[in-house]
Amino acid sequence: MSQTVSVTQGPEIAARRNDTDGEPPYCTDTCNVIIFGEAGAGKSSLVNLIAREHKARISSDTMGCTTETNTYETEISIPLKLKVKLFDTAGLDEGPGGAVPNMQARKVLKKLIQTLIMQGGIHLIMYCVRGERVTRTLRRNYGLIRSQVKMRVPIALVVTGLEYHEPDMEVWWRKNERIISNLGMTFAGHACVTTAMSHKNASPKLQERREESYHTVCNLIEQCRLSNEIGIHGVNPRDTIKPTPSAIKNIVLFGQMGAGKSSLVNLMAGNDEAVTSNDMQRCTPHWKEYPVTFGSESYKVFDTVGLVAPQLKRDEYLDAVEDAYKLIQHLETQGGINLLLFCIRASEVPDTLQKNYRLFHEFLCDKKIPIVVVITHLEHEAGTMDGWWKNNSGTLRDWNIRVAGHACITAIKGNRPILYEESRVKIRNLVKKFTDDEQAWIGGNNTFVSPRHKLKGPLVGNGSFHETNDIVLFFTQRCGMSPDDANKLADRIKKDGVE
Repeated sequence: MSQTVSVTQGPEIAARRNDTDGEPPYCTDTCNVIIFGEAGAGKSSLVNLIAREHKARISSDTMGCTTETNTYETEISIPLKLKVKLFDTAGLDEGPGGAVPNMQARKVLKKLIQTLIMQGGIHLIMYCVRGERVTRTLRRNYGLIRSQVKMRVPIALVVTGLEYHEPDMEVWWRKNERIISNLGMTFAGHACVTTAMSHKNASPKLQERREESYHTVCNLIEQCRLSNEIGIHGVNPRDTIKPTPSAIKNIVLFGQMGAGKSSLVNLMAGNDEAVTSNDMQRCTPHWKEYPVTFGSESYKVFDTVGLVAPQLKRDEYLDAVEDAYKLIQHLETQGGINLLLFCIRASEVPDTLQKNYRLFHEFLCDKKIPIVVVITHLEHEAGTMDGWWKNNSGTLRDWNIRVAGHACITAIKGNRPILYEESRVKIRNLVKKFTDDEQAWIGGNNTFVSPRHKLKGPLVGNGSFHETNDIVLFFTQRCGMSPDDANKLADRIKKDGVE
């Protein structure tokens, strides 16, 4: 007998807005998200958290309250307004007397996945577990889903019931990440949350954690959607194209000392890869390479020595420029450069920004590499962090600082975890967009060309700067160096170039 799938429309469907003035821009596609897990894990409560209203019926005990697959449509607005369709499935691992016996629930879940593959695709599967109830069933249920979708759909882990964990909810992941890895489970992302209902007598801390949980889950949906925008589609499964691993992409990160470059590395990576400093002291004495992976892409981020004003600390500045020059030379033999990431502190002086921009974009990379700017230290910005760009982008244009894209962020988690997670989504979206295999910005009129064209031939010292006099002239006129320093640096570069 064939198994039928009961997919019932939820009691409420989020209303569509015709007037979107002042609202975040829409992503026109609908993101299909399946939520599965043990009975009582909080799947229906997770639906209500994402929808920000009471859509799904919930239970206060550990028994399941979902007897069939219910669908709920809603919208999230981090960072774009995105339509999301949530599939709330019956709980697994209930006994014969449960709401839905385990074997039946597993069959229905498999059929749901097959049906969605044929009808329109799956963008994300959320594995919902309670923090205090992690058992050996965790691996078995993971294996069930992985066997159905292979590696074609991202699976994210959402851990609920963490409202009382200290010092923060993320501590669960730090304690259990190694155990999960040892069990052979890999996830595209995770969210440590509370789905506990907020009420008028709820403590401020619970309200704050619920709000943090909402943003964390929405950011997770956006992150995983970008890694699998097409989902699984196709009428004939044999025609489904499995994504193949792409080449590792090289990103050069540069900026003034104290701008937060190393913190930006950690934000992108999702963990503490780079050493950071709380003051304006240099914490990167020589360029360093950091492997960063998110979505389905792998990157190498090269954190350069923080620059200082050439007239203030001349020896440090000359050393930093020479170190950057050697890095660019090194990368020419390692597949080239896919992106320049210009990190600036919100309070930096435009004149200094302009000189650093010219050094990397014009001289070291001969205007051949796409460049984007990331503005840091905006955790205390009045209004939204993006307000900085609205107020200051005109000043950058006046100083002829032309970039392909931007992100206004905080790279300091501190007591602003919501802004921090929002910033992670922003920077990852920016990197993904401008390292896409199909296009690369080359400056000027924001023209896009194939990256196969942009990296042909050597970069530094071989474009507009063939002779020592050309280099000296550039450093004095475009970077504000003294003739003496410009000559010293030109000699160093010429020497390095023939070694």
